Amino acid sequence: MTATSDRRGEISTDPDGRRRLVFRRSWPDPAADVWAALTEPERSERWIGRYGGERAPGAEGPFTMTAEEGAPVGRVRIEECAPPHRLVLRFLDEMAWRLELDLVEADGTTTLTFTQVLADDTGLSDIATGWHWYLDRLDAVLAGAPLPPGWDEFQAAVGPGYTAAVD
Repeated sequence: MTATSDRRGEISTDPDGRRRLVFRRSWPDPAADVWAALTEPERSERWIGRYGGERAPGAEGPFTMTAEEGAPVGRVRIEECAPPHRLVLRFLDEMAWRLELDLVEADGTTTLTFTQVLADDTGLSDIATGWHWYLDRLDAVLAGAPLPPGWDEFQAAVGPGYTAAVD
């Protein structure tokens, strides 16, 4: 699992003014196992949610958040899928988020680079805190460890650091 000091997402500004959020997490697991935790419904629902569509570029399907009580079901399109190295998703709601997940395996370690580019700062600190929480949940699932605290407690502890990074 990634060291505590390395778990925070990095927020930067692209030349066109968009905001880039990048997380890097590493595990002593093969890329195929991390890929499975990201993409297989029975594993992904333990840390984030369940995708219910075909698994191929261009496919769309429902995505049900399982970590948040009462979270709505959304739709997701798979834009790129190259197992076990690259997955690009677009959420087909009003926010139209595009997420890039890249896995690199080297020297017995798999590193995930999670990237999201946002138009501006709107909601950025909450978005960053949210992805941090979900990736901590993925850390726990891969390590067979207890899940991190609930959202409210986590947000209170971690959120202010992202708020300061955006300001």
